[in-house]
Amino acid sequence: MKKIIRLMSLPLLILPLAGMIGVGLQGCASTPHSESSGQYIDNSALTLKIKTKLLADKSIKSFPITVNSYKNTVQLSGFVNTQYQKEKAAAIAYSVKGVASVQNDLIIKPKI
Repeated sequence: MKKIIRLMSLPLLILPLAGMIGVGLQGCASTPHSESSGQYIDNSALTLKIKTKLLADKSIKSFPITVNSYKNTVQLSGFVNTQYQKEKAAAIAYSVKGVASVQNDLIIKPKI
């Protein structure tokens, strides 16, 4: 009799555990306002690739350009001397595979 009761109560124990595991795994999913762990890693890789390409380009490598990536959208910020450098930085960012869009917030330094 005890074995029958134990077997019958087993599903009652498994269901709450399955629910807790499901909620725990949902913590890794993305929401409209956050990234999943995988998206965070992918965007970190995008940022690194773009920074590397910016540093390799002789016409803009010496400028302080900040690169941020979120859900495959890249934001460039900082200062450059010319419109050409601003456009070149955006083109470099767009050239990286996986970039969906670029928000170019680079500021052209005023000539004194």
